[in-house]
Amino acid sequence: MKKQCIRVACLLLSLSISACDQNKDRVFHDQFFSFGTLIDVSLYGVEQQLAESICRKIEADFMDMHVRWHAWQPGPLVSLNNHLANLEATTITPSLLQLLKEANRLSRLSSGLFNPVIGNLVELWGFHDNALPVGMLPDSVAIKELVDLHPTVEDVTINDNIISNQNPSVSYDLGGFAKGYAIDRAIERLRESGIHNAIINAGGDLRAIGQHGERPWRIGIRDPRQSGILASLEISGDASVFTSGDYERFFEVDGKRYHHIIDPRTGYPANNTASVTVIHSDAATADAAATALFVAGPDGWLSTAQNMGIQYVMLIDTHGNIHMNPAMRSRIHFESGMQANIILSAPLQ
Repeated sequence: MKKQCIRVACLLLSLSISACDQNKDRVFHDQFFSFGTLIDVSLYGVEQQLAESICRKIEADFMDMHVRWHAWQPGPLVSLNNHLANLEATTITPSLLQLLKEANRLSRLSSGLFNPVIGNLVELWGFHDNALPVGMLPDSVAIKELVDLHPTVEDVTINDNIISNQNPSVSYDLGGFAKGYAIDRAIERLRESGIHNAIINAGGDLRAIGQHGERPWRIGIRDPRQSGILASLEISGDASVFTSGDYERFFEVDGKRYHHIIDPRTGYPANNTASVTVIHSDAATADAAATALFVAGPDGWLSTAQNMGIQYVMLIDTHGNIHMNPAMRSRIHFESGMQANIILSAPLQ
């Protein structure tokens, strides 16, 4: 009888160990909607109760950040923009303070091609909410007036927690940056919880840490003109992959596409780029850089990437040419049978 009990105990222990081993090899997935897109959280080798708990916290964080950073719905950023429009100095909360400081820093590195204070232009084009514009062009005179006012982050001064402004056309819209910043905060929460193998994917823009077990994470890059995947790459350790494309939000007038990535120099959508994919260690920088390089276009992306510290870039122009630096070329894997004109740049340092 005692031997049978020992055998049963050993069997139960074996099953328990087997279950734990399987749990270590599984990927926990969770999804929720925030920042106007589907957020997908993938955690590798995490016990389910911890995974569920941390995902609920991450979801709550995203919902809170979405409300606080929304440029068009009542909240702290809308209140701030009202003060800036009236040239009134005001205090800002610590979380918003750090967000704006980082946005301003990245804007300066991009020479203003990523410009987080052109909210009035974004609104004029109708890209200020989750609905697509009605397909009508804004008044060209109104566009020129806003461009001539030339709002930049240089108009804004931040001292301690006091922010002031000297240009009434300044209006923060953090849509080209906040999603990446939020992903970075989510990765911080995961690491604080002892989770080191995960992906936070926000509508195809993501940051991955660690690995998928014994192999890297494999990431697909969308074809900007056809359905399906153009290429893929493998990442491990800590890397963010962000893509800006003219297919994300757009409308057409007389057969011409007008998308949501506005060139602050002209007031119109940047017109020489179809998509840009960048890799960087943190998501906020990758997010802002993808926007800036899209605006810079095939002639200006290399110097802008250099200034922003980006070492991996693939830009597809509106003619279908693929521009990339050698380091990116060594990492990217194109789908078999794909025909493309690849233009290699000088190396990025």
